Amino acid sequence: MAKEKYLFRNVDKELLIWKDNPRRKVLLLRGARQVGKSSAVRHLAKQFKYYLEINFEDVEEKIISLFEPGVSPQEICKKLSVATGVPIVVGETLLFLDEIQRCLPALSKLRFFYEKMPDLHLVAAGSLLEFALEEIPSFAVGRVTSLFMYPFSFEEFLYAMGKGMWAEAIQEASPGNPIFESVHKELLKLLKIFMLTGGMPEVVAEYVATENILDCQMIIASLLVSLRSDFAKYRKRIPATRINEVFDSVAHQADGKFVYEHAAVGTGNKQVKQALDLLIMAGLAYPVTHTSSNGIPLGAEVNTKFKRMFLFDTGLFQHILGLNLTDILFAEDFKSVNNGALAEVFVAHELVKNSSCYSPVSLYCWQRENRNGNAQVDFLIQKSDKILPIEVKAGNQGAMQSLHLFMKEKNSEYGIRTSLENFAEYDKIKVYPLYAIGNLIRN
Repeated sequence: MAKEKYLFRNVDKELLIWKDNPRRKVLLLRGARQVGKSSAVRHLAKQFKYYLEINFEDVEEKIISLFEPGVSPQEICKKLSVATGVPIVVGETLLFLDEIQRCLPALSKLRFFYEKMPDLHLVAAGSLLEFALEEIPSFAVGRVTSLFMYPFSFEEFLYAMGKGMWAEAIQEASPGNPIFESVHKELLKLLKIFMLTGGMPEVVAEYVATENILDCQMIIASLLVSLRSDFAKYRKRIPATRINEVFDSVAHQADGKFVYEHAAVGTGNKQVKQALDLLIMAGLAYPVTHTSSNGIPLGAEVNTKFKRMFLFDTGLFQHILGLNLTDILFAEDFKSVNNGALAEVFVAHELVKNSSCYSPVSLYCWQRENRNGNAQVDFLIQKSDKILPIEVKAGNQGAMQSLHLFMKEKNSEYGIRTSLENFAEYDKIKVYPLYAIGNLIRN
């Protein structure tokens, strides 16, 4: 197994900005399990003289009791210093409360830290925070800054592989300024590897250290076991087996509309919907909702009955489906692998990971059904006052009837095609390579 080594994350820059902001609030780091939240905070801790980490999954009862009502933030800090031997000095100490969802009194207390000790650098993190926050009616509104974290993006993977210059080349490229063809081909090779390994930090670290895809698959299998074991913590009223069934169904239904009846045979739609909502709240599934897209904001005309669902990591996705690794590595395109869904899952991830980390992301698509056939645009994004339709192609070729139909109906200035092609532009279509789809959000 690879030795533990910290790999650069885009969120590192935001954490440093927070650290130096004299008007900072308490920071709440949110995201699915094992996406690197704790590691990022420990990396930030190198900027401080003192660092104190309290993990509520493994802490003595006397520590938990400090956060009960009636104990002031100042008193909490004094007693934490005595109990741990770590000084808590405003401006010099980073205090990290990890897995804070396991201690609701501590979560409720964050607002008082901001009010009573505004200069203290305090970070809290958790992986099932949305469930805990439901139990706190008015949670620290205006007193806490939320920062959302996800698995590695492809750009972060490139930096981890020592290919930062290629990441910068992608950022500078555009349909009117294609990337060098030789670099494009190398990026496609790395893209396929990234789709197989996914962006979970432990897996990325293993590949960076060994470049052994089979060892990475063993870690992915272990992560799946760990994630599934967490299902029992989500809600007592929904059996863990049901959540597990829906989790697997999200992977198997990635190539089209998510159908509740197919998720758990013999189970009512209500329970499937509850399980699906829990997976979304836990950050393990990303919904892509149909919108009529007659104007902005895109969320104003949604049809919640039509959703596509994508697992939050391509490594986990391909492992659940049991895709043939060799087929993916050597295929000329992804369409022959699993109907092209792998490419669409990847694009969904990149749109989420390259969006603002300060607010949760909503993804949208467009679908039209009539007697003459169906038309579907895979993704829609809003750029200023424009709606950009994005069609995902699993290879280098393919018709774009749906994209052109949408553009005609909505009077779109241009559309986006993302595929294995290099950057290009033709017929009001701007082409972005799959590995560069994040440019649309970053720019």
